[in-house]
Amino acid sequence: MGYIKSAALEETGYVVLDRYNQELDPQEWLDLEYVDWKSSGDTRFAPLASKDGEIECGGFWSGKTPRTDKDGIWIPSQVEKAPNLVRRAQEPGANVGRCRIIELQPNTYADCLYNLHQDDNNRLNPDGTGWVVRGFFNLTDDKDSFFVLRDNRTDPSVEYRIALPAGAQLIVDTQRLWHAATHPGKDPRYCLITSWTSGPELDAYIEKYNGRTHVPNYEVSQEILEAGQAEQTRRLAARAAALAARGQADQTVMSEA
Repeated sequence: MGYIKSAALEETGYVVLDRYNQELDPQEWLDLEYVDWKSSGDTRFAPLASKDGEIECGGFWSGKTPRTDKDGIWIPSQVEKAPNLVRRAQEPGANVGRCRIIELQPNTYADCLYNLHQDDNNRLNPDGTGWVVRGFFNLTDDKDSFFVLRDNRTDPSVEYRIALPAGAQLIVDTQRLWHAATHPGKDPRYCLITSWTSGPELDAYIEKYNGRTHVPNYEVSQEILEAGQAEQTRRLAARAAALAARGQADQTVMSEA
């Protein structure tokens, strides 16, 4: 039967929406409660909706009542502090699973490439239902930062680099694409991440905000690109060698984040 997917994501695996005027909204993410949860770098997360309505970040498929990343329960203490962020997450009208703010400390392009990962969004997702994708709304004005998307973790021949000023909005099939952010700024980067179920509601939202499957790549010097790729290769080889020395295989797994 297959899953219900958005045609807009078929070609590249992502769409960039019209930029949101983030300056009009308060910085609600600064008042939220964060928990340590590592994903593609030095990160913390502030969940707004979770599996059981608790301030935790675990996958919905874990615990006594496993399910796919759908039907997230809003956390009252967090929702009270961030009503505008919740409104933005709910605006598409699509089913919401996990919804949280990521706080990412500064990193380099090489760090980003080493931390590229895919998300395990659709574990336990019944065939014939909507495919879970993720929305990313950049909250801080990170003009020197960019999102990296690849079809293949170690192949730079197809690499999308999406600029991340305040109000940048994109939707990504993060189970299909390897992804992470490069953030060379001095202060943490904050971004609203929402798991949405594909379907007519999400399609209408993408159309409303003029979702584009191709945008100009954020410009990076060839020197930085080549050095980053070389460092990714070095780090992955070092990791594989260290695991082999312990008699373990180097297995790439999807991220729960």
